Amino acid sequence: MVPNSLEKMVQLQRNPKNVRNICVLAHVDHGKTTLADCLISSNGIISSRLAGKLRYMDSREDEQIRGITMKSSAISLHYAQGDEEYLINLIDSPGHVDFSSEVSTAVRICDGCIIVVDAVEGVCPQTQAVLRQAWLENIRPVLVINKIDRLIVELKFTPQEAYSHLKNILEQINALTGTLFTSKVLEERAERESESHGTPGSDPAEQVYDWSAGLEDTDDSHLYFSPDQGNVVFTSAIDGWGFGIEHFAQIYSQKIGIKKEVLLKTLWGDYYINMKAKKIMKVDQAKGKKPLFVQLILENIWSLYDAVLKKDKEKIDKIVTSLGLKIGAREARHSDPKVQISAICSQWLPISQAVLAMVCQKLPSPLDITSERVEKLMCSGSQTFDSLPPETQALKAAFMKCGSEETAPVIIFVSKMFAVDAKALPQNRPRPLTQEEIAQRREQARQRHAERLAAAQGPEPVGPTADGSTPETSPEGEEPKGGEPQVESVTPRPVLQEDSSRETNQETFVAFARVFSGVARRGQKIFVLGPKYSPVEFLQRVPSGFSAPLDELPAVPHMACCTLEHLYLLMGRELQDLEEVPPGNVLGIGGLQDFVLKSATLCSVPSCPPFIPLSFEATPIVRVAIEPKHPSEMPQLVRGMKLLNQADPCVQILIQETGEHVLVTAGEIHLQRCLDDLRERFAKIEISVSEPIIPFRETITKPPRVDMVNEDIGRQQKVAVIHQAREDHSRVPEGVQVDADGLVTMTTPNKLATLSVRAVPLPEEVTRLLEENSDVIRAMEQLASSLNEGRGAPLSQKTQENIREFKGKLEQHLTGRKWRNTVDQIWSFGPRKCGPNILVNKSADFRNSVWAGPAGTATQEASRYRDVGNSIVSGFQLATLAGPMCEEPLMGVCFVLERWDQSKFEEPGASERRNRDLAGEGPGGAASGPLGDGGEGRRGGHPEPAEKRTAQKGEPALADCYGPLSGQLIATMKEACRYALQVKPQRLMAAMYTCDIMATSDVLGRVYAVLSKREGRVLQEEMKEGTDMFIIKAALPVAESFGFADEIRKRTSGLASPQLIFSHWEVIASDPFWVPTTEEEYLHFGEKADSENQARKYLNAVRRRKGLCVEEKIVEHAEKQRTLGKNK
Repeated sequence: MVPNSLEKMVQLQRNPKNVRNICVLAHVDHGKTTLADCLISSNGIISSRLAGKLRYMDSREDEQIRGITMKSSAISLHYAQGDEEYLINLIDSPGHVDFSSEVSTAVRICDGCIIVVDAVEGVCPQTQAVLRQAWLENIRPVLVINKIDRLIVELKFTPQEAYSHLKNILEQINALTGTLFTSKVLEERAERESESHGTPGSDPAEQVYDWSAGLEDTDDSHLYFSPDQGNVVFTSAIDGWGFGIEHFAQIYSQKIGIKKEVLLKTLWGDYYINMKAKKIMKVDQAKGKKPLFVQLILENIWSLYDAVLKKDKEKIDKIVTSLGLKIGAREARHSDPKVQISAICSQWLPISQAVLAMVCQKLPSPLDITSERVEKLMCSGSQTFDSLPPETQALKAAFMKCGSEETAPVIIFVSKMFAVDAKALPQNRPRPLTQEEIAQRREQARQRHAERLAAAQGPEPVGPTADGSTPETSPEGEEPKGGEPQVESVTPRPVLQEDSSRETNQETFVAFARVFSGVARRGQKIFVLGPKYSPVEFLQRVPSGFSAPLDELPAVPHMACCTLEHLYLLMGRELQDLEEVPPGNVLGIGGLQDFVLKSATLCSVPSCPPFIPLSFEATPIVRVAIEPKHPSEMPQLVRGMKLLNQADPCVQILIQETGEHVLVTAGEIHLQRCLDDLRERFAKIEISVSEPIIPFRETITKPPRVDMVNEDIGRQQKVAVIHQAREDHSRVPEGVQVDADGLVTMTTPNKLATLSVRAVPLPEEVTRLLEENSDVIRAMEQLASSLNEGRGAPLSQKTQENIREFKGKLEQHLTGRKWRNTVDQIWSFGPRKCGPNILVNKSADFRNSVWAGPAGTATQEASRYRDVGNSIVSGFQLATLAGPMCEEPLMGVCFVLERWDQSKFEEPGASERRNRDLAGEGPGGAASGPLGDGGEGRRGGHPEPAEKRTAQKGEPALADCYGPLSGQLIATMKEACRYALQVKPQRLMAAMYTCDIMATSDVLGRVYAVLSKREGRVLQEEMKEGTDMFIIKAALPVAESFGFADEIRKRTSGLASPQLIFSHWEVIASDPFWVPTTEEEYLHFGEKADSENQARKYLNAVRRRKGLCVEEKIVEHAEKQRTLGKNK
């Protein structure tokens, strides 16, 4: 087939009914890119012989070397079916877990997806992940079961065994879909119930006997994959063949004389054909009958493979003639049987025909977008669609209509920015010369040649003209005479090199986007909406029915105005220039790099809300510090890291307090790709990369009941251990009192306030709950801060419900005498006010709970204490941000403020007021709060705290040598929290990966050996039915994961490969400060106890990296150091 012209593609784009936006999703190495190659070859873009070998969509060098896809890339294909012509925007996506963020960017701008499953490996972890992502984005999937040839060639299955195996795979996938569907129905039911409870007057008796859960009423038959529904295709992409049962139903309906509709229903399933009666009957297994699928389809394919692999020439010729195919002499004589199979099958069962026909029939067009998906896209955060302003709700109709009229609002979603070499852009590509220009250049070359000959034959000094003085100047002198077109074609090149040399060397960014409504035109002005933009705020600032030009609108936060400079048709490795793009199409947009960081919503009407942010499966966890080899190249590195941040949807760039530039990536392969990009594309300098920075968390546990040799710890010994810990931390100043039960009491340096703090470990479920509900905690914090500033922002109904539910769950988990009333006394969460640690205030005069905001009980008296309390909360935030062991954040710790004594500074405050009155300053001059930290004074409009002013007057009362009291409170609270931690058993928490490994039984032992060497533990091991493959699920510390994949591949000769996904934080059981104390421990571990302590090893590594002091002996055994010959 001849590649389609650009005009044809533009024409197809105008009919959204026949546009299909699809992406190919699968586990790594299941054949996505090979399948994409087969579909691309059907358009004549690449040769069908190269399909599967070229991997056209993998345009990066490292993708070709590693053999995996690392980015989502799009291509537009044309497909004709009968009279209908379709435009298929195909997006190939990665399967490796490190690049799952790229899958999210692809899924957002598609309407349907092809799920590819390897017929041998079946459903793998990443298959489940992509199916879940497709489900969350409300896009419809179809199934391609690929690599059927492996069942014949590798596993040597009979057709009957292959049928059972394929049935199993379908059942597994449908079970997954069923789970997703059930959870969705149950969620919807729970929401309806909560709404009905919320409405007054609803009768509770109505719901009492409703046990149905709503699953019986909802029709889910269309969701499942079944060949008789036409949403499953069986393929072998590497051999170029594929079929749906419709193809065979068509053939056999003519041959056997049974209706096509009947065959469609019975070709898959336990049916067999009675040839005598020409009837289809249910299979009776006892009689050993073969199902139709085996008898009519699989056996034919098996016999073809059998004939070709055994090189049975007669049988091959017979098959070819009976199928009416023509095989070239080259293929027929070829020694490789794969070539013959490919030549026969690609004509008999062309894969592109089967897959594209299924895509066009079963997947929706942009016009079929569901209202549920539109509402979900428009409701970011905890908003509901009904709570959006009416102008915004009106846009839903534009989404659904997908109209291209002039009046239709233009709505575009940019899912990612990708870097392109500036030379590859269509406008910078050298254009082909016209015939006139070629003739003109030929003529000029002849003239120059003639002049050079004349000059070489002998210069005649008689008539040296101005233009012929030297051979070099003569052509330049004549060049302007050559006419205008020649000047145009020659001059741009030097201009480009001089003026824009930087641009050609640099990468330019193209936005990967989709038009949801309206027509995107080149040069059009449009709004760029950031993720925090609120249309409500805009509609409040700008009167309704505004008609001002875009440039004159008032500034609204998170909204910018830009121009669509270039529009591109994405064609895999190439871009084509477009003037306009109708709705429902995928496109590239040039010139947005200064306005869009990673993703954004573009809209011509500001009442459009930003789309909900993309959800990423993988969490970036692998950190490295980066610096240039030559310090003078630091600006290039900073610029390069900014570009990398924009080009990768998942990467994070941080500058730490130490000044280090840190790169956070999703895994080792992702890290390697980012570093290569930095060196070769973005920064173009040599860089030094640190060892991976492994994150840890610090926590405390309950005191152990048994010692290291499982002996019960006596009470006296427990006290001894605490005393010993206190001796260890002899840096504690004398003002700190520590009770036997771990209560730490500290006084501020000026002796005016006393704080008593205790640290208690939180139950594991509570820590998990705090981590999961960080968004709810953040919403509560935002509400509290807006109340403090005097501008109460109303919370949406959904957020209030979430807060109530969160509080209920906390109360449910924090039960027992120890935690009585704790939830109501929570003052703050930390670190950064939304972390997994709690500050509880149990002091007598506490009035400011974290729940006060939503309840609306923020009184004047509470606000008086808030100013003082802010200092204490700040101290808690600092303490939780960097723990005492190795300055890592805390996790799962509850700090209880038992006592907060402020009686001592009531009097000094009064005396200060009296002194100020005597000095003639007047009663209202300074802060009237008991702490005098300037809170009240600031609210009254005074520019600086009272302490500073009294210090200028020479008053010694509160402005002592220690500075303002707020600072002292922060420092005292921070230190008190640290000492409270140190008197409890401290532990490190390690980040853990979930590791999924597929391995054959003969290398299982080696996999276990590598896991145990790296502190991993196996959680689950199961055998895949019908294969000799085992699926091993294990937990592995992130600290031990570097080089893990390579080691497993080496040890197992490539037969096992792991997928690592960040899972959770886990306490390391060993005590980093443990020393032997009992007789049994001395006997077991020796006096020095110098066997390796894992937690201590990690602790020292982190302290060494941060430049903190490390207690370790430099010379361990001095008497063994004499190794020189003369000392023997």
